[in-house]
Amino acid sequence: MPDERCHCERCVSELATAYLGLGSNLGEREENLCQALTLLSLKKVNLEEVSSIYETEPVPISNRDKEQPLFLNLVCRITTNLPPEELLHLAKEIEDRMGRVPSKQINSPRPIDIDILFYDHKIMETQNLTIPHPRLPDRAFVLIPLAEIAPDLVHPKLGKSIAQLAKDVKGQEGVWKYKGGFDVSTICGRAL
Repeated sequence: MPDERCHCERCVSELATAYLGLGSNLGEREENLCQALTLLSLKKVNLEEVSSIYETEPVPISNRDKEQPLFLNLVCRITTNLPPEELLHLAKEIEDRMGRVPSKQINSPRPIDIDILFYDHKIMETQNLTIPHPRLPDRAFVLIPLAEIAPDLVHPKLGKSIAQLAKDVKGQEGVWKYKGGFDVSTICGRAL
């Protein structure tokens, strides 16, 4: 119950709705996604909906890119009372716990990657966090699973629905439904 004396936004607001993108291309990719979902759900995060799992081609690091394993990606809708910065901290904590090694190269291979795509209808930019995710409009591997669970969600900066962005994005041919991607709760062996 909120403190009656406190009238700050965090105390009087309802739970925030956020969308997270999860990806893995090292180790047991399916298990990594399931473990990350489980760890999120243990920490002030309510998993509301999870997309199918998609297998996707990795985004090249550079023209001299070495071969990387394919990614498994999904998107989930959550509710939380964590503010955006604390949700980011939780995501990084889970990545660290699961063995992600920080790299100066973006798009490097990793056992788990958790990105905040949207947080309510917020538009924010800090040194550590930009919401909506700045590369979202160019990422078929995020837009396609996001369109599955939130086609009518409107990007607050672009004014376009996720369905429209997914329809227009380049790279759709590098994203396909994974063989087990129809029921994430079954893959994880437990109800989410």
